[in-house]
This record gives sequence, structure tokens and C-alpha cells, in this order.
Amino acid sequence: MASRRRGRATARASSGPSPTSRAGPPTSPLRADRALDRAGATRNGSPRKRPEGKMTASRIPAACLIGWPAAHSRSPLIHRHWLRTLGIEGGYVIEAVPPEDLRDFVLRLSLRGFVGANVTIPHKEAVLALSTPDARARAVGAANTLWFAEGELRSTNTDVEGFINNLDASAPGWDMAKEALVLGAGGAARAVVFGLLERGISCVHVANRTLARAGTLARQFGSNVHPLPWDAIGDVLPGARLLVNTTSLGMHGQPSLDIDVARLPQDAVVADLVYVPLVTPLLAAAMARGLKTADGLGMLLHQAVRGFELWFGRRPEVTAELRALIEADLTKS
Repeated sequence: MASRRRGRATARASSGPSPTSRAGPPTSPLRADRALDRAGATRNGSPRKRPEGKMTASRIPAACLIGWPAAHSRSPLIHRHWLRTLGIEGGYVIEAVPPEDLRDFVLRLSLRGFVGANVTIPHKEAVLALSTPDARARAVGAANTLWFAEGELRSTNTDVEGFINNLDASAPGWDMAKEALVLGAGGAARAVVFGLLERGISCVHVANRTLARAGTLARQFGSNVHPLPWDAIGDVLPGARLLVNTTSLGMHGQPSLDIDVARLPQDAVVADLVYVPLVTPLLAAAMARGLKTADGLGMLLHQAVRGFELWFGRRPEVTAELRALIEADLTKS
């Protein structure tokens, strides 16, 4: 009997290391990302299955981006830069998850070895029902960040603070404005309007080609939000000390916005959520008039800060070095 037990032990020992231990724990962020990619997460957006298994002391913390498709995202560049500069051993990868697989993927997020995730299109609304959303996510009606706290999966919308913090950095004093004009009434507009009201802006006009959508947003956020027909934009420009474009107009391949920035007050601030191109026609016109501006890349970088802090326990900074890194990547597109 003893010899049989020894034989079985020898057989087990000779069968080789387990899949988890075969490569050993990665010792750098780059090796961490590669190891996670081999395990199933991808950079190019192709879906692969990941072996199940709980996080252990020998495995590094990792976050991911959930989307369909997701290969275009700059989030891996941003978060890997912070991991490297802060000296944190961790990983960040892309997970291309089709809508029909979202529920299973999110409910098994921890078992897949992730401490949290970013969420992009088309899943931002669906993840609300799969998590415990905070006040911002509930108000905006969408979440872009998942993390674990006190044994539950929670969600938030960091687009709100990304937008506000970018304005603070790019145009200090912008919140002295009492009247703002927001172009568009989609998900990004909801985050912007919520942030403006939270910051104390008392009058927010929302212009949209489909007026009913602007009306829905106004009913959601209350009497300080006023729906505006698209052809009435010129009527409110003279009083708007903040103009925000949340539409895709001005993006590469899209028509430009037909907005006469000369009608804005001289101390107005113009923000554009589009970041390809980095300087949109709207921002170029505002700069030519000497107005303060805030571009979409700044919002992209600032919205990533909170998620990183929730997952890895350190609050990173948006630096000139990081911005240059992403700008260089954008020029390759």
C-alpha cells in the first residue's frame, strides 16, 4: 500500500507544473501583461477563454477593459504607464466580450483574476444591473468602472470627474460661469450635465437635433436644464460662458460643427470631448479668438485616474509625459 502511494506521488510529481505555476509570477508590468495575454486577455480585441481561478498571493493584481469591440482603446497604454512609473507590479489587458457573454464574464470577474475593470461600448448601461452602482452611475444611467469593495462588485461613472478635473486643469476658474451650453444629448452629455450641476452651474442649455432627447435629459436633471432646438444655438451663445461639444461632429471623418464662436463672451471656455483630431475645428476657432479650451484627450486621461486608484491603491497623476505618450500613439492612427 505504501509503495502504491509513493508511486502515485511520483506520478503526480512527474506530470509537471500546473498551468498557473508553469510560467511563475511575472516580475515586471510588461511580463505581467504578456502572461495575462497568454492566459486569455488580449490587446487586439480577439476573444479567448481564460482559465478560472481565484487571485492568490503569487498572482499579480490585474484590471481589464471590457468592450465589443475594444481593440482601439488607449486605456492599456495609460494604465501600464502608471503601473510602470509608480513601481506597481500589476497588469491591464483588453477583454473583447460580446453582449451575450457579458453577464457571465462580469459575474466571474474575480474568478478570472481581475480586481476591477473599465467598461466601454456597448456595455456601459448593461453593467448597472450586474453591480451596485453609486449615485453618479445611477444619475448618468451608465457605468464605466467596476471594482470590488466589502465583498460586492460596485460601479461608478468616472466620465463625470474626468470632465470636471480636465476643465480645472485646462481652464482654472471656468466654474465662475453660471450659464453653459452643451451640444448633444447622449450618454456623454448626461455625464457632462451631471458634473456641471454638481459643480454649481445654475443654467445648462442642452441642444440636440432631436429635441425630444434633450427634453428627456432636462426632465431627468431638473429645472436648471433647458432643452434647446439645434437651430436656436445662436440665440444662447452670447450668454454661454462655457460651451461643451459631446457629439461626434468634428471627429475625423465627420462634418465639422457650424458654431460661430465669435458670438461667445470673451471670457468663455470651449471644451470638446472629441480627441481625434486632438485640435478639432471648434477648438481651433476658439483658440484663434483667444478663448480658453479643454480638449478630449485631457478628459480621457483624467477619467482614468479614479479607476486606477480603486484597483491598485495609488492615485496617479496626469502628467505631460503621459499626455505625450498618448499623443504619439494617436499620430499612428
